Amino acid sequence: MSSPDRTAAISLWRDRRFRRFWAGQSVSQFGDRITELALPLIAISALNASANQVAWLTALIWTPNLLAIFLGAWVDQRAHKRRLMVLADLVRAAVLLSVPAAYLLGAVTLGQLYAVALLMGTAGVLFNTAYPPFFVRLVPRASYVDANSKLSASRSASYVAGPAIGGALVQALTAPVTVVVDALTFLVSAVLVCRVSVDEPPAASGSAGAPSLLQRAREGLSFVVRHPVLRATLGCAATVNFFTFVAGSGLMVLFANRSLGLSAGAIGIAFGIGATGSVLGAVSAPKLSRRFGVGRSIVVGAVLFPAPIAIAAAAGGPLWLRAGALAAAEFLSGFGVMLFDVNLNSLQAAVIPDGMRSRVAGAYSTINYGIRPVGAIVGGLLATLIGLRATLLIAAVGGALSLLWLLPSPIPRIRSLAPNSAADSPADADDDNRPVPR
Repeated sequence: MSSPDRTAAISLWRDRRFRRFWAGQSVSQFGDRITELALPLIAISALNASANQVAWLTALIWTPNLLAIFLGAWVDQRAHKRRLMVLADLVRAAVLLSVPAAYLLGAVTLGQLYAVALLMGTAGVLFNTAYPPFFVRLVPRASYVDANSKLSASRSASYVAGPAIGGALVQALTAPVTVVVDALTFLVSAVLVCRVSVDEPPAASGSAGAPSLLQRAREGLSFVVRHPVLRATLGCAATVNFFTFVAGSGLMVLFANRSLGLSAGAIGIAFGIGATGSVLGAVSAPKLSRRFGVGRSIVVGAVLFPAPIAIAAAAGGPLWLRAGALAAAEFLSGFGVMLFDVNLNSLQAAVIPDGMRSRVAGAYSTINYGIRPVGAIVGGLLATLIGLRATLLIAAVGGALSLLWLLPSPIPRIRSLAPNSAADSPADADDDNRPVPR
């Protein structure tokens, strides 16, 4: 089956190929939420792991992103991105199945769980760097925002229902058996992605005698730095992620419990409300971008994502007001991050040339994800030195200042992703790019 027109909008509800891919990603997202609960429980219940040892499970999943710039450069040289995505899903399924197998044999160890986390993270980076070239061959340009909205809505929904489903499965089946469920979701994703036919271009050919992997990685990063849109979006995203990780979910939970005096149940409800804000933001993003423009939606999202942290930090008064402030902060932040992500991902897909997509995705992951653990460490230090409330306020203000990356760039003037819009400006374009009229 041939690829759709690369520019004309289509009804994604009627596009069988997109529906297959969307279904696979939705199932996989729910599986991820299950494993996020099950793996730590295995470490805690079967191996008596300490808090620090459990924290390493999360850290090791993120660690491969530091090498994403090189993996992206390698992926760009491969012709069949879809096969790499299928391979990544199969690797993750096999790695996860090793856990219940070892558990049944009484051979599960903390070292194995660390290896599982590291391999899962590496396969995730492989999938994510192969995904951008695949996405633009699957979805026409005019439907980028709509497609990202649907994919983000599924991800947000997994955060609403996934933990509850995971908890029920762990209760009924035990944590090791529950991991099998996530492995099956990756197998489902692999089958569905394998059945999505797209016309993939030949692999990017090397010039001047086939550049080395290091050279190609440097080319990807250099392209981002020189491009006015990509430079601004990376600076903004890295800044907002640094400061939101300064606040971090762990510090927010600690603040809600110790400073606001909220019970675990009240905190859980507040975070659940925040997840519904993410769903609403993902669903609303296409309509808002049509109404206000893609660029302005990114600008608003960049502020609305971190700024509500200040609402929680300033909370006081009776119990219902403190709980309401936390819920409102989580809801608005969830709405803002989806408004930001959906439009930003769509804009990036529109401006990156085909031969650079995986390299740029790798460069983004290395910087954008690499800054997150740094933010978490800084947040812990600040909380120790100046207190939780002051740390959260710094996170809110610092995150909102990510706006300063966007204002001098062409982004606020980008109305749509139609061809010949400001989104098409080359890396050395002047600032006279005009937005597409409504």
